[in-house]
Amino acid sequence: MSTLSDLLADFTNLPGEAVAHLQTLVSEWQLLADLAFSDLLLWVPTEVDGDGLICVAQARPNTGATAHLDDRVNDRRSLAEHPLLLRAAETGQIVVEDPPADIQGSWLRRAVVPVRHEGVIIAFIRRDTSSLIGREASQLETAYVDAGDDLFQMVCDGTFPTPAQPAEVITGPRAGDGLLRLDADGRVVYGSPNAVSAYHRLTFTGELIGADLAALTRPLIKDPFDAAELEARIRGAVDGTSQLRMEVEARGATVLFRCLTLIPHGRPHGALVLVRDVTEVRRRDRALISKDATIREIHHRVKNNLQTVAALLRLQSRRSQDPSVRQALSESVRRVASIALVHETLSTSPDDRVDLDQIVDRLVPMISDVSAAESSARVTRIGSFGVVNAELATPMVMVLAEVVQNALQHAFTAEGPAGQVTIAVFRSARSMDITVTDDGMGVPEDFDLQKAKGLGLQIVRTLVAAELRGTIELARRTDATGTRARISVPLRGQK
Repeated sequence: MSTLSDLLADFTNLPGEAVAHLQTLVSEWQLLADLAFSDLLLWVPTEVDGDGLICVAQARPNTGATAHLDDRVNDRRSLAEHPLLLRAAETGQIVVEDPPADIQGSWLRRAVVPVRHEGVIIAFIRRDTSSLIGREASQLETAYVDAGDDLFQMVCDGTFPTPAQPAEVITGPRAGDGLLRLDADGRVVYGSPNAVSAYHRLTFTGELIGADLAALTRPLIKDPFDAAELEARIRGAVDGTSQLRMEVEARGATVLFRCLTLIPHGRPHGALVLVRDVTEVRRRDRALISKDATIREIHHRVKNNLQTVAALLRLQSRRSQDPSVRQALSESVRRVASIALVHETLSTSPDDRVDLDQIVDRLVPMISDVSAAESSARVTRIGSFGVVNAELATPMVMVLAEVVQNALQHAFTAEGPAGQVTIAVFRSARSMDITVTDDGMGVPEDFDLQKAKGLGLQIVRTLVAAELRGTIELARRTDATGTRARISVPLRGQK
């Protein structure tokens, strides 16, 4: 089945920021589906069909019956086939379908929620709820739906999910794990049974309803720093700032908290506090810590070994009297050090993904120092590479190192004026496009990258084609003096 990233890359031309917002929304929307007891379908306009739409994601509620037994992802329709969605697009507001005139025992209630990002509607959520007639909603259902309505309005306003918070740390707990609804003063107006049980694990035996949750929770936490921080996070959510999740331990129990501010239409409306008793989960997790530590230790040792190899090559280079040998060894030192940077980052990463910006920003000064004898050019970066997996990071770092080194070594001279090398990055759902330009002498008019004999360019060609499955072009600039290298790396199918 196609993933969200694949479908957005194939059928839309959304910028990277909008794609990231939709990915964060989908990582969060199981909470919305559970609170609303609804199936959620995410529809985005397509670039290929004019007024066409495609369903790129679907969620079913864990708290009730699904409205759709079949999978709707990859369905393609026109706006004319979705009058409710058309009304939402025209008004920019949440639109609810009128109930049918001849209501039977149940009916499918539909609503459409525009998804805003930076003031622009980029997608639509269709909310389908199986409604039963003649059954009064419970207190839990009413509390869930009211909270869900506030969050859906925040999606329409563009204030949920919170843009500043990374998706990997804001997911969970779920609504069914435990939910507390606070009013604008921070007092509990509803607590689900699971939330009450979680507080009982923290040895609280009083009444939650009507209590100031922040003041009530602080004495339950033994660690004074954790207690103060959790109190501040609860109060911060009430004051209008959604907080990252936090895990606390008290009296042998481990409870996970997450505080969500509710500001529908931009007005404070209290907060949601989601809680989950994870005591048993953490006991099992401790058994895996040693394995994770072993993997990180392997990356650390590989980094140390590579640095040792680089040091030996550097020592050999200094002892050599042949300039060509010294240059070849210096280039080998740089290549080995580039790979060591990736392993160093992985040794401190909780998974196999790395922030490529950090590596590149450390790599560029290292390359500049090696090339200082040939030129005094300055290297700058425009745009962000973002987070990539290790399989992509290692060849990408080596390719960038070779291309930048090639520009510094051959485009400028030590006697000439200071030059400029610019690394420009544009990342979308479909690909990562990198342009490395310099204002130096430029390659010859008849230059052919495929016929280039240099070892560095041969490495670049091999890595781009075999490891990155991308393309590279290198030619004289037509808008100014110098050389431009264009590298395009597909991201479809990347983790």
